[in-house]
Parts: sequence; C-alpha cells; structure tokens
Amino acid sequence: MRFRRIASLIFLFLPMTVAAQEGVPYPGGYRSWTHVKSMLINQGHPLYDAFGGIHHVYANERERAGYKNGRFADGSIIVLDLLAAKEGGSAVQEGERKVVGVMHRNTTKYKTTGGWGFEAFKGDGRERVVGAKAAEACYACHTAQKDHNFIFSAWRK
Repeated sequence: MRFRRIASLIFLFLPMTVAAQEGVPYPGGYRSWTHVKSMLINQGHPLYDAFGGIHHVYANERERAGYKNGRFADGSIIVLDLLAAKEGGSAVQEGERKVVGVMHRNTTKYKTTGGWGFEAFKGDGRERVVGAKAAEACYACHTAQKDHNFIFSAWRK
C-alpha cells in the first residue's frame, strides 16, 4: 500500500518536473559572458512596440566560438538583455530591465525551431513569457536569418 502512495506521488509530480526541464533555462551569470554588441531601438522603428529600448547581446563560451567559426555547437547560448531607454540631459541611459531573451542551442531537443530553443524572462525575474509559443513568437522572425544560423547579431572584428 505504501509503495502505491509513493508511486502515485511520483506519477503526479513527474509531468511538472519533465515540463520544467524541457524549457530553456535562465542564463545565470550571463552578464559576465562575452559582450557581442549593443543597440538602441527608438520610436519609429517597426519593432519598437515589442523591442524598443537598449539591447545588449551576450554569448557564452561555446556561442562565442560559433560566432567566430560559423558553427554553433549544442550548448551555445545567446542572451538579449533588453532595457528601457531613459533620455535626458542629451544622453540615453539604461532604465529598468524589460526582458531577458535567450536562444539555447540543442539540435536534438529543438529540431522544429532550427536547433534553437527560445525563451524570454520578464523583467528581473524568472517568469517565462514565451513558453510553448516559441515557434510563433520567436522562431517565425528568426527564419529570416536561416542562412546565418537564425541569428541576427554578428561577431564584430
């Protein structure tokens, strides 16, 4: 009888554990990774409503090698740190964090989205805002960069 209760609990919580493991993980410590580029999307840009603000792009060690040689190994991670832009005194400064966007390379796990997993985490927290909508929310736009491994940014010499 005790075995049945334990087995029932395992089967009850197993789907939640598997679902949590399937998602793209939060990229802890990404700000100490290699900085690839920064850019500012101002009002008037077609993506302003969704992506207006200051963008910083970071790459982990595997991704950095991929930028340089054009081959992105599984485990490569790109992070888009999107911050609000505050203007004043003839300067643009970082405001609050809007989202942390993540591309995680795993050619087996993410076959349907070009070998990349996509996720976005709201603000300074870990709340997922893409989840199961990755194909339409992220990958659909990234297909325009298919010839560049679905990546918009490039390594600057």
